[in-house]
Amino acid sequence: MVPGAEAFFGEVRAAFAGPARRLALEGPSQTADRHLAVVTYTGADVRYKAVLGLWAGDVEIHVCRDTEATECKVGVEKLARAAGVGGAASFGARSLRQLRKSLTSQVRYVELVHPLVTVELMRAAGAREWSRPLVR
Repeated sequence: MVPGAEAFFGEVRAAFAGPARRLALEGPSQTADRHLAVVTYTGADVRYKAVLGLWAGDVEIHVCRDTEATECKVGVEKLARAAGVGGAASFGARSLRQLRKSLTSQVRYVELVHPLVTVELMRAAGAREWSRPLVR
């Protein structure tokens, strides 16, 4: 059975405790609906969103960065591969054990890619990118 949102929030906080302090990340902020639970940590010019698919039973950390006109988003595993610092991460979250393993592997990639994150690297990793609304 997929862990619920509250269990997920606690596991993400535990997995990010040391890295968030070392990388000077602010957070967490948490949201949940029937389909997804999301925990966000924010650093200078970058956001890390841990996303749990409550029905699918998978977890992925997205790296998000805004430019003047666009927002870029890519999975941390793809970014680590593009940076040459990662291999394969775990994504399963059908049990607390799987969730912890997946978070541990992906949070490790957050620590490795954090000093390397640029929009160019994100694009090289296949980031999705879309226009942001203009603020007037």
